[in-house]
Amino acid sequence: MPVPKICVLRAPGTNCDVETAYAFDSCGGKAERVHLFQLLENPALLDNFQILCVPGGFSYGDDIGAGVVFASQLRGHLGESMRRFLAAEKLALGICNGFQTLLKAGVLPGGTAAALAADRDQSEATLTWNLNGKYTARWVHLKVTAPNNVFLRGIEELDLPIAHAEGRIVVRNDQVLKDWQQQGQIALTYAPWAAENGIANPINDRWAANPNGSTLDIAGLGDPSGRILGLMPHPERFLFGTQHPQWTRQGLTGDGAGRRIFQNAVEYFA
Repeated sequence: MPVPKICVLRAPGTNCDVETAYAFDSCGGKAERVHLFQLLENPALLDNFQILCVPGGFSYGDDIGAGVVFASQLRGHLGESMRRFLAAEKLALGICNGFQTLLKAGVLPGGTAAALAADRDQSEATLTWNLNGKYTARWVHLKVTAPNNVFLRGIEELDLPIAHAEGRIVVRNDQVLKDWQQQGQIALTYAPWAAENGIANPINDRWAANPNGSTLDIAGLGDPSGRILGLMPHPERFLFGTQHPQWTRQGLTGDGAGRRIFQNAVEYFA
């Protein structure tokens, strides 16, 4: 099987790049942690990779908004390289802060070179503060609603952890949501825990299923081609069954459900 090269693109403040690179490597890929400054010095470096992943963290400290500075670099100084990458048959993944970055850069939801170059003020959607008004770290249950997305093939539902303060999807108008639904771009949604799951879900906890109040319970978005995915939960934090908070109760061993997302990306180039 051809071994795809993965660019795990980190910036000042990124803190999930090591585990994300490990996730790809453990699935048979060849990941390289590339600092944003390296790419700014040599934008053509991106041409050497088949997969781009922007991992989680707090790039630039989220000082003027989650992913805003990182996104401006992708749109501006790296715009031409990003447009070439998006025009090729390659894959892109954004996790948590990486999702915020891809969305605010214009890579999502359109996934096209034209979208990347579009006026930022005309964006269809953004990720903003959780409705509960605070940083939230917990496990959530997710349902896959875009099974044709490369990263989500063969997955129907899974548990993953979240850790963010700005994970709520808001859209410009209802037509945006209709377009996403018609084009199969709503990739993951927060869902209630199954009764047998065993994770605490207090009846009086209004945020139990959708902890950030995201519109239509959206936890992840894809592009129309299915080659790009952005999600707020962290699949790199569930590579092993024993990382699940109820692994003993559920008898989980071996691979964690999050690994499949990385495996799918590597196997796409088989």
